[in-house]
Amino acid sequence: MRHLFKSSILLLATIFLTQSCSKDDNEGDMSGETYNTTFKITDAPIDNANVEGVFVTITDVRVDGNSLEGFSTTTVNLAALVNGQTATLGNLDLAARSYSNLELFLDYETDADGNSPGCYVALANGEKDKLTATANKISVNDAFEVFANTSNEVIFDFDLRKTIKEEQGTMGSDFEFVSMSELMAGIRTVNEETTGEISGTANDAENTSDRIVVYAYEKGTFNAETETSGQGESNVTFKNAVTSSVVSNTTGSYTLSFLEEGEYELVFASYAKDGDVFYFNALLEAESTTGLNLGAINVSSALQISANVTITGTK
Repeated sequence: MRHLFKSSILLLATIFLTQSCSKDDNEGDMSGETYNTTFKITDAPIDNANVEGVFVTITDVRVDGNSLEGFSTTTVNLAALVNGQTATLGNLDLAARSYSNLELFLDYETDADGNSPGCYVALANGEKDKLTATANKISVNDAFEVFANTSNEVIFDFDLRKTIKEEQGTMGSDFEFVSMSELMAGIRTVNEETTGEISGTANDAENTSDRIVVYAYEKGTFNAETETSGQGESNVTFKNAVTSSVVSNTTGSYTLSFLEEGEYELVFASYAKDGDVFYFNALLEAESTTGLNLGAINVSSALQISANVTITGTK
């Protein structure tokens, strides 16, 4: 009887421990949890005074093959979404992990209201210059992270400077999307939770430029000869810049938004105006007014860094 009693006790203890461990394991397994993730779109500016807007019609946005919830065909003026401005596309419940299967679908023929064309450059004279590419689906060559128990806002940075090219002809300008491989590479994605911002003013007392553009590069990646000569099939200048900002002619201000955590160097470039087009002129010498090292700015999440500079001349 005593042996039977001990055996029963051991059996009950084993069952209890097994159930407890199973419960703990299930509570620690967060693979089934999903987190509402908002998707937004923004832009880095295009360098042409004759461009009033750049409109793209997006018909679908997919992550791992799943379309965003609450999304319907929308036409967005990318040229208006600069200096941190965004437009919301939709939401999706996602598990906390990294995602790289991202797809944007465009309609080149008709916009969200059924008007033609669907993607175009709006010129100052009122004309619409249609934009097309070789396929409607753009597979984005970038990835983003979804985090547990936080507000996830994923930004699509549709960099117009890298994704739109201009052909000069006898009848004027003709805009087109760059090649599909360049278009795929010209859109970056980032979770806003992991980004910071660099902003400031550039005082051009010597009046060196008709326009100044500031570029943010990951520290150590800027090569002057390569970046200013144009790269790839579409001859994109400053191709490896993470983002850029046009310095305001009136206030001298600029904003470099949605920079992932890391070290960055700022490059200031002078542009000269010929008719309605700005052409790269020279790199500029810039000095921080506060002693900040413009070649090694440490950006961390939710941090806004002030980088006021004085332009001292050209290089």
